[in-house]
Amino acid sequence: MSLYDFCANLNDGKEKKFGIYKGKVLLIVNTASKCGFTPQYKGLQELYAKYKDRGFELLAFPCDQFGHQEPGEDVEIKEFCEVNYGVEFPLFSKIEVNGDGAHPLYKFLKSEKGGLLGEAIKWNFTKFLVDKRGNVIERYAPTTPPERIAPDIEKLLGK
Repeated sequence: MSLYDFCANLNDGKEKKFGIYKGKVLLIVNTASKCGFTPQYKGLQELYAKYKDRGFELLAFPCDQFGHQEPGEDVEIKEFCEVNYGVEFPLFSKIEVNGDGAHPLYKFLKSEKGGLLGEAIKWNFTKFLVDKRGNVIERYAPTTPPERIAPDIEKLLGK
């Protein structure tokens, strides 16, 4: 199984097949609108704006599994992100990232790169960096600010 075998629903309900991301560098993030890390949306948007024309995609997956910090519906989440942070990168429908109901994509990501707590996602804004061949290269803690990931993105875009 590869990353490109997965699909997920976008925030508007349309299915997105991950095969379209072949050849691109990806940053995949579980997000929340009412979290201490929510201001990272600004830095994520800056990464997206800086690298999108060079083959970079940022994929955000809202999740309400940590402290009920993403209580809104998909439409509310999208509006919040656009109005408050100017988000232009793809927002997917709200998912679970841990437990029996975890989205298959997140089961895959966690199996490829465990964290300090084993495979479980610790909190909102855990980030996975994927290379152009679909390999999960790095997993970043929620505390890692987006700008600290820029050198790793640059390196992968240059390959």
